[in-house]
Amino acid sequence: MSRRFPPAKEAKLRDEFNEFLRKQKRDGVLQRLLDRYFGYARRVERADASVFQEKMRTVLPEHRASFRQAQDASSIDWRLLAAIAYQESHWDPLAISETNVRGMMMLTEETAKRLRVSDRLDARQSIMAGARYVAELKRFLPKRIPEPDRTWIALAAFNVGVAHLEDARVLAVKRKLNPDAWSDLKKTLPLLAQPGVAETTKYGFARGGQAVVFVETVRAYYDVLLRLEKPYFSVARSER
Repeated sequence: MSRRFPPAKEAKLRDEFNEFLRKQKRDGVLQRLLDRYFGYARRVERADASVFQEKMRTVLPEHRASFRQAQDASSIDWRLLAAIAYQESHWDPLAISETNVRGMMMLTEETAKRLRVSDRLDARQSIMAGARYVAELKRFLPKRIPEPDRTWIALAAFNVGVAHLEDARVLAVKRKLNPDAWSDLKKTLPLLAQPGVAETTKYGFARGGQAVVFVETVRAYYDVLLRLEKPYFSVARSER
């Protein structure tokens, strides 16, 4: 038998609950929670998801060890690294774009040189370098930024570059948004492609909207990998 509160108390509880929700919405907490758990939903079409799962069965096993070694070296979850690599190249180590980014992680020549990659088309080298780069970008961000926002923001920098990410963070501050929240940076990154806005930023025009699509799609693939692939714990760590 359910227990009911007196009508006056029920009304008071309802009002308090509604006020709590209004406050969370006003402070941006509700939007951040929605983005954290549902922001990337529907990013991947059903046909793409089907191809992805097929490649998980046929292609991923060949590179799983390299992704796990990269996790050992960078502390980045191997499944996140695999999601990044899939979004970049569909796990094709020989991928080359029109702008001359190459390999499994589609590294630029400059980034590859800085990370001492001798052959961008070598899958293991590309994966290891990509993992180091993501870890480097996460360290670059202010320590106050919590997870998972820290990871999503670092991935945006992986795609659009640190300089343009900073422009988007500055725009967030100017618009009274939170520069440390991915849900708010998703609003300012696309503005970098608008001429009227780009000319007011330090580093100018950038395809910030593409960075948002990149991060959200990686999140969708990562979610699938989290559900279907086991976490990896290195022998060294399990013995500590």
